[in-house]
Amino acid sequence: MADTDASRQHVIHGLYADHHGWLRARLGGKLGNAEQAADLTQDVFVRLMAQSLHSLQAIREPRAFLNRIANCVVIDHWRRIDIERAWAEALISAPPDVAPSAEHCAIVLETLYDICAMIDALPDKPRTAFILARIEGLGYAEIAKRLEISERMVTKYMAQAMLHCIALEEPAGARGA
Repeated sequence: MADTDASRQHVIHGLYADHHGWLRARLGGKLGNAEQAADLTQDVFVRLMAQSLHSLQAIREPRAFLNRIANCVVIDHWRRIDIERAWAEALISAPPDVAPSAEHCAIVLETLYDICAMIDALPDKPRTAFILARIEGLGYAEIAKRLEISERMVTKYMAQAMLHCIALEEPAGARGA
């Protein structure tokens, strides 16, 4: 186990030493902000640390692999900005006597991030059906018509989406109990 951890750290250190500067410059060009690029570059390497030794050793094109992770990190970053912007707009349009605390705002934002992550983790068709039903408020018949599928498939996709969300919400220790 210790050898595996040391090997993983060695591979990650090598990737960091060889590609950190390149990745930071690449993200800087995408974002137009050196500080954000530095933060997101670190996020890429944090995600890399979650990879198994086998996965790390299987990397044949390190820059392509890092770029793929970086693209996901940038998308998550932009998504968080969109969520924060939408929350700020909701706060601005709220009556003046409804002023949530900073703690409440942080909890709401974190919850919104979690919900978005759950929805984004769904396969395409169940995600689309879920969004149409729960966010746009469409009935199953209208969803079926829009997606050119049967209502039975809409029901199946909705069940799949709900089970997915429940599984993600369930604490890890409760899963086999």
